[in-house]
Amino acid sequence: MVEMTVESVRINLATQQRVVILKATKQERYLFIWIAYAEAYAIAVELQGTTSPRPLTHDLLKNVIEELNAKIVSIVISDLIDEIYYARIVLDVDGRHVEIDSRPSDAIALAVRAKTPIYVEESVLERAGVVPEQNEEPQPPNVRSETKQEDEEEEEQNLDAYRDFINSLDVLDEFGKD
Repeated sequence: MVEMTVESVRINLATQQRVVILKATKQERYLFIWIAYAEAYAIAVELQGTTSPRPLTHDLLKNVIEELNAKIVSIVISDLIDEIYYARIVLDVDGRHVEIDSRPSDAIALAVRAKTPIYVEESVLERAGVVPEQNEEPQPPNVRSETKQEDEEEEEQNLDAYRDFINSLDVLDEFGKD
């Protein structure tokens, strides 16, 4: 498993879709996970160090876990099946190891609140991880075609399109502003 941190939460202004970008702690490797508004808001609020007058759902879950004398050990992005990510919340309940199925966005929102490690299975990173070339924005993984020339042409087109896309995203520094 590879330990990662939340690099940022961004929004595509054209589509209003949100993406959380995870970055490996010991290498230049990224994972992009598209998430819903509520989870993007929950992650961004915590990353910005702001609070809500009443507990958000992820605050409530963290409080319940703590009140039951359990400890959130980590979260794991464990699988990628049909372009859907899967995650687990790993708990220590009185010395007993417990894993709970979760959407990655909920698990990440909980992890940033509990200040626990975020791990991604190597197999997930092999399929969906992005390793940028030096001095470039992170790029999506490429599917190889039949010839090297086709690969190079397709890769350059993909890089240009992806660069344009990433540059169209805004960091959610002030989440909720329109």
